[in-house]
Amino acid sequence: MGKGSCVYWDYLGQDAHSRCRGRRPSRDERAGRAGSRGSAASPAAAARGRRGRRAPPPAAGAGGRSCREEGTGRRQQQQHQEEEEEKGGQAGGDRGTATSRRPLARAPAAEAGSRAHRALRLLAAPCGSAAPAKMSREPGYSRWLLFAACAHLVFLLPPLRARAFAVSVVSEGAEDETELPVLQNSEKSRTISKIGRELKGIVFVIQSQSNSFHSKRAEDLKSDILKQAVDLGKELPTVLLIHQIDRHEGAWTILPLMTDFSVTYGRNSSWIFFCEEDTRIQVVKLVETLRRFDKSKEWFLGKALYDEESTIIHHYAFAENPTVFKFPDFAAGWALSIPLVNKLAKKLKSEPLKSDFTIDLKHEKGEGPHLTPVPEFCTDDVNSYKVDHCATTFINFLPLCGEPVNKEDVFVAVKTCRKFHGDRIPVVKQTWEREAALIEYYSDYADISIPTIDLGIPNTDRGHCGKTFAILERFLNHTSPGTPWLVVVDDDTLISILRLRKLLSCYDPNEPVFLGERYGYGLGTGGYSYITGGGGMVFSRTAVQKLLASKCRCYSMDAPDDMVLGMCFSGLGIPITHSPLFHQARPMDYPKDYLSHQIPVSFHKHWNIDPVKVYFTWLAPNTEESSSGKKVGYSREDL
Repeated sequence: MGKGSCVYWDYLGQDAHSRCRGRRPSRDERAGRAGSRGSAASPAAAARGRRGRRAPPPAAGAGGRSCREEGTGRRQQQQHQEEEEEKGGQAGGDRGTATSRRPLARAPAAEAGSRAHRALRLLAAPCGSAAPAKMSREPGYSRWLLFAACAHLVFLLPPLRARAFAVSVVSEGAEDETELPVLQNSEKSRTISKIGRELKGIVFVIQSQSNSFHSKRAEDLKSDILKQAVDLGKELPTVLLIHQIDRHEGAWTILPLMTDFSVTYGRNSSWIFFCEEDTRIQVVKLVETLRRFDKSKEWFLGKALYDEESTIIHHYAFAENPTVFKFPDFAAGWALSIPLVNKLAKKLKSEPLKSDFTIDLKHEKGEGPHLTPVPEFCTDDVNSYKVDHCATTFINFLPLCGEPVNKEDVFVAVKTCRKFHGDRIPVVKQTWEREAALIEYYSDYADISIPTIDLGIPNTDRGHCGKTFAILERFLNHTSPGTPWLVVVDDDTLISILRLRKLLSCYDPNEPVFLGERYGYGLGTGGYSYITGGGGMVFSRTAVQKLLASKCRCYSMDAPDDMVLGMCFSGLGIPITHSPLFHQARPMDYPKDYLSHQIPVSFHKHWNIDPVKVYFTWLAPNTEESSSGKKVGYSREDL
């Protein structure tokens, strides 16, 4: 037997080798093998063999195919069949057949699997293909060839399978990645919807005023709250402006409104949130902050303030240890839960307000349930780096609506008397007098050195109503009609005229403006509001004209002038305008944290302080030229 391509089959036995050659073993070969096994074929078996024997294949020279040619043909037939399958698959894909209707992500995997299958068949091909003419027929060499083929299978198949698997996994992962944003958006939508529902349960109350400047700022804040709410859903919260609730003269004191709040919002709301017109609110953070507190319980929430020492403006309350009593800073906003609102409304029906005077509203509102401090209620400026955790912030700069009014547009009237000419008037001249272009001192004695003007009104120890009305008459009849503003102060008032001029740029002198720090009297029983005189009272010329055109006057010469003026303007339907930048007392009479977000316009009283030092610390620039020409500065912590 010659050397050929059937080495592998030769290793398996002579019959296999013969079958590879395309012929059956001869009778002599079969007989020889039988003899070698020690047995002979019977005549019947031989006959059966002859009857069942097929004709031998034609010889190679007679048009038959050699073993090499047969192996080559098989390989070509196999490749042709594979090409036909690939063409059929592409045609089927173009026709959209059922076999091609697989997810697009699976196509790379199927292609990788097909290549792996072809590789297996190609590896098996050498057994039937032509071998080099000089290939050894020795069994050892055949074993080595079998081992090499198996090694190819072992090392080639895993990468192909891994590639197909990787393509499939990546495709499935891509599908998961497309589903992830959908899940995230759905979760975000549910969160926004929940916040919107909780926001609907908050009633916002802006402590607004009817003056055009203040009402505009309150409307802007209302619009901002509603705009944030629109972004959270269709449900909008209720936003109230105090000055539009005209059923109560003292609506700004809040307590008279408790009954209305309880009746209107006691069932369908969770919180009443109060804020000033300059408070800025992050609605989502506010909802998240209030969520920490059980709305079914009584809560009084706010930024806590306290007195470091007892003070007259707080009626010397808690004189032994004033720090124990906490009250809210209105600028940061404060909240009452509906159960507490309902309780207060019920209590106010049976127990009227104890005090006739409303002096410091935030302190007097604290006289009830204990305040729970909330760190997210802040008074830091909206641009401060500290506000990341804050639900509320505060605009803590001096309002300026264009250029400050001219010096000549502000007439300053100083009330004094002979006994204070020597100690109080020099302080005025040393501090803020230089800022005023038009200033007069009104006394019970004409002193040329100051100078003072005697209005013919004797000095009184209790009130100065007669003197104040005389000043109003003089302003209207003896000053230039082109001077739109009048400021009336005491001789121990410390004031910044420059800051006042900036502030007045926001007000229209053609409106009846009566401006300063607001107090109240008998507001729970039909009383009135008034501007306290110590911090300074500012009148527009229009307001003075309307007042003097009425018949409202002092009921006695020593009546308290500020309270009589409040009563008169209330009777005329002219609301007073509050500014927290005016102060009836000294800086140390207010909590430091309260003053920290202010640029004050005035303070009052020289008692137990250095008034010059207070002025240059709080009301003038941090450094100021002293009489010696040296720059001096004072720290607020020293006062």
